[in-house]
Amino acid sequence: MTRANTISRSVEIGLRFIGMWPDSAYPNLYWFSYMTTVVIVQYYQYAYIFAHFDLNDLWLLMDCLSLTLAYSLAFLKLLVLWWNRRIFYYIVKAIDQDLSECVSNDSYSSTMTSMADMSHRFANIMFGLYAFSSFFLSIGEHLLQSMDDVDQSGNSSRELPIKMEFPFDVSKSPIFECFLIGQFLYDMVIAFVVGLINALLVALVLHVSGQIDIMQQDLVEISNGKYDRSTFLLVIKGLICKHQRIINLSENIENLYSYIALMQVLWNTLVMCCTGFVIIIIISSGEDTANLIKSVSYYIAIVLEVFIYCFAGEFLSAKSKSISNAIYESLWYNLPPSDSRVILFMILRCQKRLTITAGRVIDLTLEGFTSIMKASVSYISVLNAMY
Repeated sequence: MTRANTISRSVEIGLRFIGMWPDSAYPNLYWFSYMTTVVIVQYYQYAYIFAHFDLNDLWLLMDCLSLTLAYSLAFLKLLVLWWNRRIFYYIVKAIDQDLSECVSNDSYSSTMTSMADMSHRFANIMFGLYAFSSFFLSIGEHLLQSMDDVDQSGNSSRELPIKMEFPFDVSKSPIFECFLIGQFLYDMVIAFVVGLINALLVALVLHVSGQIDIMQQDLVEISNGKYDRSTFLLVIKGLICKHQRIINLSENIENLYSYIALMQVLWNTLVMCCTGFVIIIIISSGEDTANLIKSVSYYIAIVLEVFIYCFAGEFLSAKSKSISNAIYESLWYNLPPSDSRVILFMILRCQKRLTITAGRVIDLTLEGFTSIMKASVSYISVLNAMY
């Protein structure tokens, strides 16, 4: 029987591309090459911002700053992920061990297969959404501007979609076309990597969720008297070990994503503020359809990104609470007193819920997502009043 891994093949290929997958070929070379490319592009992006910095033109400043900050966030997230790569190796090893135990049990295998299908579908949707968003940030915006911004001589606009300041003129052919294609490929790769990090988080949370569901199945079988007295303590010992592995895996996920989530919350609040302000200005002017489509698709992508982190934390917390609920709702009171006490200790251990935090400061929950949205809207109203 094949093992249903919650980490999809596309996510694994992406992790190999950035040199993060265990035992991948030339990981340092891949990671260094990719990060060097991002640093070079970021240099020209920030050079454009400094060269055109003007508080009297907030629209241009916010438009450039929102995309530049998003690329900086992707760079920092990759840096943190690389720094904690040993933790990720432990996570992959633990997942492989869990899946090996599920192969011999059909009920376990079906549970993990269901979680793997959900993870794979989410990864495909995530990559498709980010590909769509990155298309309108590069080639799509250029095509729309070419149709809208045609001068009297019939020549279309020669401005790159991603604003960069170069020491030479890039508006002439074929230099412009080469840079346009290069920006498109760069934007697609950045979008793929950002979607990859989000899909990996969801895959890890779904794996923990599947292990919790398996543990609940075992608890139901114990309470129904499936095991006799001679094997009960062995089964309970196995459940306690499984619960501890779930806790350890959850803590490793927290250690891997804690600071990534903190940067995500703080950085995306600023990016949503800048992008929302640009959308308001475009709507009020009633023109520039290309920038409107680009900004709206980009705003949806970054809001969804914050929502994914908060929903993953909320989902993990709810699943951890379900263990104690499953133990309490079982027929533990029909067991001998010495056996029921062991189960009651498991209930006590479940009181500390599993969660994902942003820098170990705040828990990622749906309530936290609403707070982030309220803060970004407040900043947008301040910018709109200044404009």
